[in-house]
This record gives sequence, C-alpha cells and structure tokens, in this order.
Amino acid sequence: MNAPVLVPPLGEPRPQPELAVTEETLPNGLRLVVVPRPGVPLVELRLRVPFAAPTARTAAQHTARASVLSGAVLLGTGAHDATGIAEAVQAHGGELSVSTDPDRLLFATTLLAEGLAPVLGVLAEVLTDATYPADRVEAERARVAERISIARSQPGIIARTALAARRYGAHPYAEQLPAVELVDAVRSQALRKLHRERVLPAGSTLVLVGDLDPAAAVGAVGTALAGWTGEGTAVAAPPVPQPAPGPLQVVDRPGAVQSNLRLGGPAPSRTDPDLPAVRLANMVYGGYFSSRLVENIRERRGYSYSPRSSVDHLAAASSFLVEADVATEVTGPAFLETWYELGRMALAPVTEEELDAARRYVLGSMALSTATHAGLASTLSALTGSGLPPQWLAEHQQALARVTVEEVQEAARRVLQPAALTAVVVGDAGQVADPLRTFGPVEVVSPADPA
Repeated sequence: MNAPVLVPPLGEPRPQPELAVTEETLPNGLRLVVVPRPGVPLVELRLRVPFAAPTARTAAQHTARASVLSGAVLLGTGAHDATGIAEAVQAHGGELSVSTDPDRLLFATTLLAEGLAPVLGVLAEVLTDATYPADRVEAERARVAERISIARSQPGIIARTALAARRYGAHPYAEQLPAVELVDAVRSQALRKLHRERVLPAGSTLVLVGDLDPAAAVGAVGTALAGWTGEGTAVAAPPVPQPAPGPLQVVDRPGAVQSNLRLGGPAPSRTDPDLPAVRLANMVYGGYFSSRLVENIRERRGYSYSPRSSVDHLAAASSFLVEADVATEVTGPAFLETWYELGRMALAPVTEEELDAARRYVLGSMALSTATHAGLASTLSALTGSGLPPQWLAEHQQALARVTVEEVQEAARRVLQPAALTAVVVGDAGQVADPLRTFGPVEVVSPADPA
C-alpha cells in the first residue's frame, strides 16, 4: 500500500515589491508614470484618457460615437494610412490597440525598449492628426454595428445591460451598449469633433513599465507629445446616485432554456478603508472556486456551472455583483440558494480557515496580476485613473493582511445583504416569473426595454 503524499503547507504570501516610480506632469497637463523593470527588453505603454459621457442625456449618443472612434482613430493621419500606422509600430515590436469603456479611452501597446521614441512619435501623430477618412469610417461603423447587433442577442449581455439600467438610472453608466441605429448615424465629422473636444492631455495619464531609464523616458515623452495640446481637461464621469433596488425584474426571453441571474449593489471604492474586508467577504461568498456559493449551487446541487461574485470598480462607482446561469426549471431554487448564502454571510460567522484561504487567494492573485510588465502597467493605469498612487498596491496588501473575521462579517452585513441588491433575471417569464414572486414583487419587461 502506498504511503499518503503529504502536501507541505503554503508559505506566507510575499510582500508587494517596492516600486521605483518616477512621476511627472508635463506642460500640457499629461501625467506621466514611469516604472523601470530591467531584465526583459520590453516596455508596456498605457495611455488612459478620461472619456465618460458628461450627462445621462448625452450618454446614448456619446457611447455610440465612442464605440466607433476607438477603432476609427487608427484609420489614418495626415502622414500615414491605417497600414502605415500599423507598420510603423510593428517595426518596433508593437501593435497599437485602442479600447473604450464607460470611463476611458485606452491606447495600449507592447514595444521593444529601443523603439520607445519612434512609437511615441506614432502615438503623437494619432493623438494630434487623426483624419477619420469617411470611407474607412463607414466600414468601421458597419463592423461595430454588426458586433453590437450580435451582442444584443446574447442573454449574458442582455442581463448586464438590464442590471446597469436598473442600478444607475439617470446616470451615464446606465448606457452600457449603444443602440445600433445610433451607431449607424455616426459620421466622420462627428468623430473629428469628439476627438478635438475630448481627447485631451490634461487629466490623462501615460504609464510606462519596462526596461527604461526614467530620465530618458521622461525626455522622450516630453519631446514626442509636446504638440498634443487642447483647451480644457478630459471629462470624468459625474457622481453616481444610489436609487432604491426596486422589484425583481424579469427580462422575458420566451422559450429560453436557461435563466441568467444577476444581482448588484454598491460597494466601497478603492479609497474606502472598508474595501479590504469587503473583498475578502466577497471571496468567501462567491469570489473563487472554494467559495460558499460555488459549493452550494454548483457542487452540492448542480444548478450552475460557474456561479461567481465580484467587487468591480468604475471611476465614479464600485459594485458588488453576483451572477449565475441556470436551467429554466431550477431558476427559483437557484435564486433561493443565492439569497440564502448572502444571508448566511451575515449570520453564520466566517471561519478562520475560510478567511485565511480567501486572503491567500486574493494576495496571490494580486502578485500574479502585477508580476508581468503588462499586468503591472494595466493595474497602474487603473489606479491612477482612480486618483490613487502606485504605492496603493503595497498599502492595500498590508490592509488585507490585517482584516479580522469580525470585520469580514460586519462588511457582509452591510454590503452583501440581499435587500440592498438590485436583481435581474433574463429568461422565459412564463415559466420563471411565478416562482420568483416568492421573493417579492416581480416586474416583467421585454429585452428591448429593460428600464
């Protein structure tokens, strides 16, 4: 008989390495963050431009234009067409990408260290001289419209947009996905105007991580981006109201064989001292595979393959979110167990073993996410966008290490309580609405109007 294999205990989590950070604010208002990491001759570049819709009234049109602009900005400049821009960056090992979300426009690339100056030159050209040629914009607009049409048919996307509309009400964050007809209406002239008015250096942040000499990097950025100017400051999202959760909403998809359960509510921001305890409460509840929610509705009952919860951050709002996709016939029981586990977080004390496992997972995930140049650059870009210094990483790790069982349970009582969460279920209303009325009033809407 073979002797059992003994697995050694986990060691203590390693502390977050101290970062040697150089920060400068250039004359045009751009904030520059440089973090040298020698060893691998690569540099990660992240330029974050605040790009939120300023008001709820303009959010729908802004979201449509932003979704087209993020692809169209690379379609040409006064000196290069789209192919020329791509080749100029690829010559130095990079591939410039542009993405947008409710908060920002993000330019990102990996490049060889010796190519920093020429790649910055291409970036400057895009920032100051993007032409948005009409024929290419038309093709990009059609591509975006097709992608959005497909996305709007996906139940997970329907659930996400319905929950955002319910939670954020009269705030730009309620507009998660633009209407196809608004995308079809976007024209080159509107994109040039949006670029001119909103792609501004003041309020934006450029993060560079990699094999860099900080002084030389600051000089290269200052030289390359000196011509990027503009009046005003990049626009961040306005404060978010906190409407009452309201009745459970069922978005009707007749004939659906699956229901998509989504719950969401406010959570502490990255600057809130309660965040470490809430993050750990989330992990114990549903944040990873060893959580209570997964043990209940996946392992024990088989209702859902991948239930999960998370604490997510936007610039003007942070959220505790729960999601599970279940078969139509078990929608009511799955919702019951999801609520039950939320209540149990407040009433059944978290054990020291649960807290220790959750803490190790969070600290390990933080270490992994910042171990690479790319991971660290993206993390620092998000932090600076929230107004936080790079030192927040080490400070947050230390705060996580100090959280007690009592603090986790108190955080669960305040943030994870079911009555404080907005709930949306996407599924066949004819089959799921009545069982869900066990939990209170139910509002049935169509996918076209999940308001």
